Amino acid sequence: MTVPPARRATRRLTTAQALVEFLAHQHTERDGRRQRLVAACWGIFGHGNVAGVGQALLESAGALPFLQGRNEQAMVHAAVGYARQSDRLSAHAVTTSIGPGATNLVTGAALATINRLPVLLLPGDTFATRPADPVLQQLEHPGAGDVSVNDCLRPVSRYFDRITRPEALVPAALQAMRVLADPVETGAVTLALPQDVQAEAYDWPAEFFADRVWHVRRPAPPADALAEAVRAIRSARRPLVVAGGGVAHSGAEDALRALADATGVPVASTQAGKGSLHHAHPADVGGLGHTGTAVADALAREADLVLGVGTRYTDFTTASATLFAAPGVRFVNLNISAADAHKMAGLAVVADARAGLAALAGELTGYRVPAAYEREYAAGKAEWEAAVQRAYSWRDAGAPPTQAQVLGALDAVVGDEDVIVNAAGSLPGDLHKLWRSRSRRQYHLEYGYSCMGYEIPAAIGVRLAAPDRPVWALVGDGTYLMMPTELVTAVQEGIPIKVVLIQNHGYASIGGLSEQVGAERFGTAYRFRAADGTYTGGPLPVDLGANAASLGMAVLRPRTVGELREALAEARAAERPTCVYVETGTADTVPGAPPAQAWWDVPVAQAATRPAALRAREEYERRASARRRYL
Repeated sequence: MTVPPARRATRRLTTAQALVEFLAHQHTERDGRRQRLVAACWGIFGHGNVAGVGQALLESAGALPFLQGRNEQAMVHAAVGYARQSDRLSAHAVTTSIGPGATNLVTGAALATINRLPVLLLPGDTFATRPADPVLQQLEHPGAGDVSVNDCLRPVSRYFDRITRPEALVPAALQAMRVLADPVETGAVTLALPQDVQAEAYDWPAEFFADRVWHVRRPAPPADALAEAVRAIRSARRPLVVAGGGVAHSGAEDALRALADATGVPVASTQAGKGSLHHAHPADVGGLGHTGTAVADALAREADLVLGVGTRYTDFTTASATLFAAPGVRFVNLNISAADAHKMAGLAVVADARAGLAALAGELTGYRVPAAYEREYAAGKAEWEAAVQRAYSWRDAGAPPTQAQVLGALDAVVGDEDVIVNAAGSLPGDLHKLWRSRSRRQYHLEYGYSCMGYEIPAAIGVRLAAPDRPVWALVGDGTYLMMPTELVTAVQEGIPIKVVLIQNHGYASIGGLSEQVGAERFGTAYRFRAADGTYTGGPLPVDLGANAASLGMAVLRPRTVGELREALAEARAAERPTCVYVETGTADTVPGAPPAQAWWDVPVAQAATRPAALRAREEYERRASARRRYL
């Protein structure tokens, strides 16, 4: 007699309800610490998600907390800020309607993927069953009926799937979680959800909703690669560590400090790696590359060995392949990503940063750089600190502050626990050169995509991840005008971020670059336009402080250097979202930030008539001649 198999337990839910329930049971674990993988869901509702994901979030009774945003791109930025502050072990989801709600995700998705930061995107999609064709906001592609606007997300997502049947959610959801939790593969993950499929009921296997833990392990370096790396380092006379974002993602700061203490090897940092060492540590020589310090760049030019830890070696870091100039320079790259570990024709040590640094320190017992080398970089560090002090100078307290003085005032006010958030404009360069990082995760610069508009929503995400830390969004007028809308979110949710809004009446960073490449600051200032197309007269009568106040922020208006520190201290103590609005002056009496210490390749017109462009081309060719391939 044949015994029928036991019937599997099932739950009848819609696809959207099943997804919300599934997400509530996903966790990551590293070093014995467990946390939610997807801790909350941002959303703006419209047709395509209001009756599916929206209804499911309501019915879940808080199993997946909901956060209301004002702009879809900004919601992704907030999710990215949260994920980075959470060491990529916890993420947020973002749900949108179909059409423009979905396509607004593209910039945020690119930012997340480029920076290797996890975010789950749940855009609505047009009907899978096509009961009416086309529907509102549907893209009619004449050569492909299954293409929707969500296909724009494919190239900027690490994983993409369209759920055209309820049962397809099971493998897709598991693949999505795998990618989100993988430190090598992570980035934007997109599950496009046709609106009819979201609302369709299905009998789901109960096992789909069981608690699931995604283990984030720390792979150790292979023994042969470790031995070869140790031999290379021991033979070096002028080694330099380049600390990238992988140090922070791995939580490897203590291991890096132990290596520097034991060996005396100086440590320079990328934008993502700044703060890997405390600024006062003897081996910390500051930022590296085009926006780096004089001491770090000088060491890089003569380094005979570069130990890159968790870095992608972007063009800003390498000064467009002109910085590491020693003829026989070698690279040892410790990176959890094999693709990054093999860059610069380096010796690849594929491993977790913390595990790899600990292994290196254990094998380098007795090795230390020459004493003369330590004295050399100590002197360079002291000289650069003097330059920082000059830029931060508080002379002429009655004058408008320079941008460097704004940073100096903030440096005097913040504590070790504060976090500063920035992404675009002239501030990243000044911060990389000048900021004195004093604790882990204090320095939050998004410089993989350098996206204008990132700072305010990301600060909200950081504060959600670290509710006990004061969080500052540093924005210029250009980036503020891109995306101020999430100020309303901060006010609504009572998230007391602090916004330092610097008004310099134009695109200061790109204006300076325009001048260097012979474009003579064309189209970079906010000024009145004359009939002949030129920009004349004074700055526009635009009051961005009043705009911030109209969105619910408390606004402080320091007008002089003397008032600035007091305003920043008041903002730091505030229990509501607060903006410090400051118009900057020139550096006539106080030096501004030191200029770039290394080159960056921005091609200049090869044929032109204006003298500025001709001079810029000559300089470009001189600089480009130093570029090299590392083979």
